[in-house]
Amino acid sequence: MRLKRKLARAKLGSNRRAKLKLAIARLQARHTDRRKDWVEKISTDLARRFDVIGVEDLKIGGMVRSAKGTIDQPGKNVRQKAGLNRGILASGWGALVERLDHKAPGRVVRVPAAGTSQTCNACKYRASENRESQAVFSCTACGHQANADVNAARNIAGTAAGHAVAARGDFGAARSVKREPQLFSS
Repeated sequence: MRLKRKLARAKLGSNRRAKLKLAIARLQARHTDRRKDWVEKISTDLARRFDVIGVEDLKIGGMVRSAKGTIDQPGKNVRQKAGLNRGILASGWGALVERLDHKAPGRVVRVPAAGTSQTCNACKYRASENRESQAVFSCTACGHQANADVNAARNIAGTAAGHAVAARGDFGAARSVKREPQLFSS
């Protein structure tokens, strides 16, 4: 942000402006490289450690859609939504799922996102009232209480575990040829 403010004050066509643009480009490239590196490391780790990998099938394009609205009906909380969009895009969720698909073919289960945060993991009762706040989940049917994200993750894991996995090859063999090679022995 500091460099962008300096860039805004720099005279068009000046050497100083060119240097600032180059410095900003370097920083953005470093952020991109860090994100790619993180995606590669996490996807490799997950592909090696788990037989089934359950991910929430999020529609990221819809999540990061602008809140600007139109001239007739302007959007609300546009600045906050823009910040949320930057955070979602910076975390690289889509890239992570894509790399998981490449590294663990047939083992990635996409669970529909609808209702995972409103469904009770204990009794499977689903209601919007179950989600008291962003962090608190309390089932109105059975009284089960948990962190909302933990409850949703358990629902996703339960759904993913119900799918059959055929991509691992023969379990009796010493090592499956369909799995990424292991660097460590267990």
